[in-house]
Amino acid sequence: MGEKVFISGASGFIAQHIVKLLLETGYTVIGTVRTKEKGEKLKNLINFKEFNYVIIPDISVPGSFDDAFKKHNDIDYVIHSASPFTYTTSNPDKDLIEPALKGCKEILNSSYKNLKNLKRFIITSSDAAIYSNFDEKNNKLKFDENSWNLTPRELGSNDPVTAYYISKSLAELETVNFRKTQNPNFKFISINPSYVFGPQAYLCDPNQINESNQLISELLKKTQPKDNFDNEIGGFIDVIDVAKTHVFAIQNNDVINQRLFLNNGHFSTQMILDIINLNFPKLNLIKGKPGTGQEDIKQLAQVDNNKTKSLLPWTFTSLNQTVIDVVNQILDVQNKNDDNSKL
Repeated sequence: MGEKVFISGASGFIAQHIVKLLLETGYTVIGTVRTKEKGEKLKNLINFKEFNYVIIPDISVPGSFDDAFKKHNDIDYVIHSASPFTYTTSNPDKDLIEPALKGCKEILNSSYKNLKNLKRFIITSSDAAIYSNFDEKNNKLKFDENSWNLTPRELGSNDPVTAYYISKSLAELETVNFRKTQNPNFKFISINPSYVFGPQAYLCDPNQINESNQLISELLKKTQPKDNFDNEIGGFIDVIDVAKTHVFAIQNNDVINQRLFLNNGHFSTQMILDIINLNFPKLNLIKGKPGTGQEDIKQLAQVDNNKTKSLLPWTFTSLNQTVIDVVNQILDVQNKNDDNSKL
């Protein structure tokens, strides 16, 4: 039996990829889910005897991780990937900021108290902890691994997007403060991905596709001349690169106490549409304004994550390849569903 990794929020899009890669690499994995139904579904999808789940309905409840860590007190690594994400809330502080911060505090305190052999604590943070949603779109600014989103908490009380960005920053800062005040034996690594695209680790239902890939999925429905789309812009990274970084953070000493800023450039929805139309012309999608993507992203702040790239021994996946991979997977599932419906 290999070393044991505990991962919170195991049913999430990124987390499933991390779990899959960990298991394929030889680790034993314990993941948290909110319900037994989710746990059984995930266990059947993963289909590895080295994977088990624990049920934690609410990670922000005091002592929520204690029972799990007492039962599995031989855990070598903790990956904290669970974090609330929704833009449809009337109380952003209560639904986003508070549970993110409390959940991080709970898993940190319980790890410190119960896991005497813990080697590393890895938080799946975000580029939202590096810049605010406003500064991200200010091309006069430049951000790197040392940058922090220090937006005051009260500014997120009425705006879910701002609140989400604040929640990621406050949760990651909690790990920094914990390290300074408690000086635990285990080491820390933060992983800060931009907008994460890429295929699902275990895709069964295209209607249950994750939030980021919905952008691509929705474009595949735009076949009528009257159809239009919101031209989103931002930084991007492939989910496989995110998963690989988590496993690398377990295995490599050079990344201890580092923030790994995962960004492989900027995207716009128009850029993604151009890639789909070039590689899948038979889909006959709308064209938008082809070739204007570079103009779209000029308003975005500059990114310098050369330090991260120097620490990771591989090249990030291109936007072109990521989009092709996602579209191929969606089409494969649709074709299989069509074939099954004919049986």
